[in-house]
Amino acid sequence: MKEICKPKIDRKVTAGTREWADHNINCIIGCLNDCRYCYAKLMARRFRRETYETWSMMKIRKKVVDRSFSKMAGRVMFPSSHDIVDIPGIREVCFNTLGKLLESNNEVLVTTKPRFSIIQQIDELYSAYKKSLQFRFTITSIDNSLLRFWEPNAPLFEERLDSLKYAFDRKYRTSVSIEPFLDKNPQLLVSMVEPFCTESIWIGKMNYIPSESTLTSDLQPFYSAVRKNYEIDHLLQIYNDLRNFQKIKFKDSVTIKLSNHGLI
Repeated sequence: MKEICKPKIDRKVTAGTREWADHNINCIIGCLNDCRYCYAKLMARRFRRETYETWSMMKIRKKVVDRSFSKMAGRVMFPSSHDIVDIPGIREVCFNTLGKLLESNNEVLVTTKPRFSIIQQIDELYSAYKKSLQFRFTITSIDNSLLRFWEPNAPLFEERLDSLKYAFDRKYRTSVSIEPFLDKNPQLLVSMVEPFCTESIWIGKMNYIPSESTLTSDLQPFYSAVRKNYEIDHLLQIYNDLRNFQKIKFKDSVTIKLSNHGLI
């Protein structure tokens, strides 16, 4: 099996979405999924654009919706700070934005915690663009109790896996993001999605975990468990267990931490 290339010790973390794409487009502010670890939500709150309470109330970005798109150099990620959800108005805006990107001959990476109905509708609308469209489905755990806690309004595991199988069966290019991995060991999840991935499976950790002193007692066990998942010895074990699988790619959040400890 092909071995993952080891990063250089002085390599810097790739900014934002640059590990995956050269550009990103978002036509919505906020996200129904309301994931607890969401970086976009954290930044929106920090700069007082939204609050944690308003983040799940998705709003249309009219300037983006009204613009036209030319062909961009490299790959375009759509979306990167919200999801495509089956809500009238929001759904159509997302589909129209995706359509304009594809019609302008862009290479588009659709990133989503997939809702089966949305993937079916994208297929119905844009199957002619299969050569320009790749799906990257975020599937962070096989444990629905973890998904309900960390990603409260996102689809459960079975719907995401069914969406992956559907896209694979329809001959799309498919890949999976297991970022952040929420299970203690993501190996079982990798084995379940691998047969339906034509390309990569990305593994990353949660980057922003609040200290336990800021959490209520009912939240502390979840954060404590995920913090243990990312302890250096455990990350190294996962890296060594999976690094030789050809489709596995580790996010900078993992490789930089390991390299900073001189372990890879």
